[in-house]
Amino acid sequence: MKRISIGSWAYSIGPYANEPVPWEEVLRKLGELKFDGVELGAFGAHPNPDNHPSKEDRQRLREQVASAGLAFSGLVPNLWGEKLLNTDDHAGYIREFERGIQFAEDLHIRGVRVDCVQPPTIFEEEDADTARQRLVKVWKECCKKAADKGCYVTWEFEPGFAFNKPLEILRIVDEVDEENFGVEFDTCHAHMVAAVGARQPGKKETLPGGALELARKLRGKINHVHIIDSDGTLHDDETSTHAPIGEGLLNFDELIPELNRSGIPHDWWTIDLCFWPDAWAVTEKCKVAIDQLNKKYG
Repeated sequence: MKRISIGSWAYSIGPYANEPVPWEEVLRKLGELKFDGVELGAFGAHPNPDNHPSKEDRQRLREQVASAGLAFSGLVPNLWGEKLLNTDDHAGYIREFERGIQFAEDLHIRGVRVDCVQPPTIFEEEDADTARQRLVKVWKECCKKAADKGCYVTWEFEPGFAFNKPLEILRIVDEVDEENFGVEFDTCHAHMVAAVGARQPGKKETLPGGALELARKLRGKINHVHIIDSDGTLHDDETSTHAPIGEGLLNFDELIPELNRSGIPHDWWTIDLCFWPDAWAVTEKCKVAIDQLNKKYG
């Protein structure tokens, strides 16, 4: 059976930005719903390197999570204030990444998520080959730093960020080519990228088999997974709509067995309700749905 977690950012950004669900309440409810863990969005009102600056703060946080019967499945550092693709000065990005992996190490978290930071419209002002070379160079350096902390790096591709075409995704993973680097396969992003071609600059590039075909092409290169549905739309014309499991178009009876063949090096499945307007209210429904998938395929 898989261990089930959910991303804490669903309760702290987007519709919850002005009134985030308190961290203590998140832990209480997830414990009551018999989640195994929480994936920490280390920014905003929830625990992060700024509001938990000391080793003692971080030890207390670990104990707090454990006392709720939970564990951390991964960490999302706050990198969105940095530039990555349109500059050769990456000192700020790397510095913030280092803060993130130190936080992860102190919390005994192994998986650290990254994305391309900047939107696909960046190619209106920046050459794509140059941007890709910068990305690969920086991520190779980040992977080495993460390895020193016992962490792996997982790239969440999506329509809202640059390099959102299937062949680009495959090429970048191959070019980074670090043992602790791989793809975070978010099922709704995979559908929007591979089946819809959402926000792809220039000529659209999709796959006849959609998300399932992309998962097959990425077999052996996926090191983290988010399970969530897709209704085929974008949220605010920017990123994929993260529809509750069972309220979208995805065929999990096809996707989950393929993801089980992908070689993911741990036993976590993470629900991602990012930007869903009533994420707090539908958390239980998603947990019931993923438990059913877990019984079939876990």
